[in-house]
Amino acid sequence: MRGTAVLGRVARLGIGSLSALAMAAAGPAPSLQQAAITFHPTVSDYAQVSTGDTPPTEAQCESVGRLCFTPQAIQSAYDLGPLYAANKKGQGITIAIVDSYGSDTMEHDLHVFDTAFKLQPMCGEEGVTCAAGMPTFSRLAVQGSPATTAPPSTANSPGQEDKAAWALEVALDVETSHAIAPLANILLVTTPTAETLGVQGFPDMMNAEQFVVDHHLANVISQSFASAEEAFGSSQSIENLRHAYIAAAQNGVTVLGSSGDGGTANTAKQPVGQGGSLIPFPTVVWPASDPLVTGVGGTYLCTNPYAGTFDPRTNYAVRKSGCGRDATQTEIGWRGSGGGFSHVFDRPSYQDSLPVGSTPIGSMRGVPDIALQASAGTGALIFLSLPPDGNRGLFCGATPCSTGWYDIGGTSLSCPQWAGLVAIADQLNGGVGLGLINPALYKVANSSKYATDFFDVTVGKNATVPSVPGFPATKGWDPVTGLGTPDAALLLPDLVAASH
Repeated sequence: MRGTAVLGRVARLGIGSLSALAMAAAGPAPSLQQAAITFHPTVSDYAQVSTGDTPPTEAQCESVGRLCFTPQAIQSAYDLGPLYAANKKGQGITIAIVDSYGSDTMEHDLHVFDTAFKLQPMCGEEGVTCAAGMPTFSRLAVQGSPATTAPPSTANSPGQEDKAAWALEVALDVETSHAIAPLANILLVTTPTAETLGVQGFPDMMNAEQFVVDHHLANVISQSFASAEEAFGSSQSIENLRHAYIAAAQNGVTVLGSSGDGGTANTAKQPVGQGGSLIPFPTVVWPASDPLVTGVGGTYLCTNPYAGTFDPRTNYAVRKSGCGRDATQTEIGWRGSGGGFSHVFDRPSYQDSLPVGSTPIGSMRGVPDIALQASAGTGALIFLSLPPDGNRGLFCGATPCSTGWYDIGGTSLSCPQWAGLVAIADQLNGGVGLGLINPALYKVANSSKYATDFFDVTVGKNATVPSVPGFPATKGWDPVTGLGTPDAALLLPDLVAASH
């Protein structure tokens, strides 16, 4: 599909070229030439399952056609128990969560979430007395922090600026990353501008990340937002925004990005307030397509939602959502998992070799690199509360949502959970950040350890729009789930070893 691309190409990127790129991109990013960029949180779907502080039962979730995973069931599915038993829970590592606006109630929501699931409390959450050795939750607002109240009903502003949607994203990112790495610190980095304001929103986020890297505030950066490459005016517009990723790779900071929730179908934003138009050919999103970012795709998770942390990974007899397609699979490639081939970036050297049976990667960067649970039909439980004004604009069906428990999906779910995994890997690395992990991921995948370290997802297809063809999941790497999903207890030590 490269012949249909309208953007220029960014040259093939190897590790040795980082210093040259850093010189080219030194200093703050200039403003984008185009203001019409759809840059949005990658929450694909959500449903409020219950109200109050008590989580819904699995029976309640299944009554509305969903499987709802607790933190313990997710820990079981990805084999985190042995790491926890060895006291590898991310202590000493900081995860930076980058979102627009933030959430006024995050400290309260985090406390409800931790209490409900008996998770490690964090210094900084509501009602918690700080003690030595306790992980911290804190905020950073480099450019200021306006209250997350909704705009007036008469305001002439685009719906994508809705702050309630970002509050939902913030709760998802903070709660799920903490659930994976319960002793890692979390720094919520917020920007005061809407992501649709291309000359402000996108550069503000990248400049905030640059600040985090320059001041050594985090080891891992999680980005649950994305925009189609074709939504930018040119490849130079993207190049102008890459400075934080170049700095991150030089400073041992891992950057992860959601691969999107439209499968191969994305939209190009028209002038603000006028909606968007479908790009009529397969596309991928940035920043996940950036060779300096680890692109995270998604799956239907079909394991036992009742499982405890130390229970083995088992198939679940009740087949909901996409899990019904093949009763033999514990994971299936999610139809919304963003993936395909970049129209901007050449294939990086770490993708030159792939596991046997992989979908071939031609001359352009393949997306994603890895995957994790993402379908809302097999999603994670998240607690969210907002004042009535903040709730305006967030609807559950035809009625406004309210405080309570939500089942949420999207690559916004897979990305922060992978950030938690990287935090544990950094701890295994002696508390030193691994930086760009992509070369090590593919090194492990091209070894005899691939069969044990990854759950290779070979069923599923990322097609959401009939007119835009998707890709099938295959053995090895594919444009739906990348190399697959992790057996954390096995992959993370091998990832650290492969990094050296």
